Amino acid sequence: EARPDGEHNWSSNYPFCGGAFQSPIDFQTQLLRYDPNLPPIQVQNYNLATKEQLTLSNNGHSVQLSLPSHMYISSLPHRYSAAQLHFHWGSSNLLTGSEHTVNGKRFAGEMHVVHFNSDKYPNISMAVDKHDGLAVLGVFIEIGEFNPAFDKFFKYMNGIKYRAFNIHALLPARLDEYYRYDGSLTTPPCYPISAVYIVCSNVTVVSLQFLALATALYASYAQESTTVPLHGNYRKPQIADNRVVLVSFKDGK
Repeated sequence: EARPDGEHNWSSNYPFCGGAFQSPIDFQTQLLRYDPNLPPIQVQNYNLATKEQLTLSNNGHSVQLSLPSHMYISSLPHRYSAAQLHFHWGSSNLLTGSEHTVNGKRFAGEMHVVHFNSDKYPNISMAVDKHDGLAVLGVFIEIGEFNPAFDKFFKYMNGIKYRAFNIHALLPARLDEYYRYDGSLTTPPCYPISAVYIVCSNVTVVSLQFLALATALYASYAQESTTVPLHGNYRKPQIADNRVVLVSFKDGK
């Protein structure tokens, strides 16, 4: 079990974590290259019917919600089907917990929807260590207006069942402005990912909603009887390694 606070030791058990092209990175202006050919991100079937039982699990790094593979991104060369979504956040007194940063600015949190290349691989386990196996859709979360979709989501996480649940509503309204680069999973085993898409129109939640996320989850380890709040579960920025970050918008925000 890799403890969230031991990231400097990850590479001894998970060699990829010490390798090149890791995530997250700081989106510095000089790394960005505008690409007019990047299409808007399009997602399909991001609405879930009740009969779908989704598993919510705490893997010691984050809270993770399993997703059905009929949800997919349709704007990439291959179909990338959803596998799970999870969050990164700071703590109840530190409202900065995004993994990616923009010119050093850290947002309150970050949501990742992990997808696998279902044209080529039968499931995420088969895809996870392949160079074109995964695509991650990331969304920055900021403190701002009340967000009904996240409210419903937090209640859902706390066991309230809904007739249908719209994952699409957790995404920003516009998916045409984003950063795209080659990176990695940000928790062990840190496998490389051919495309990480971070949508830069941020979604907002009010601070109370954010606190619900930051305090509801605990990192508990078998050998410890006390539960430790799962806080600050974001990995520090990794070296850019001469990577270029393609952006679908001119001059950043």
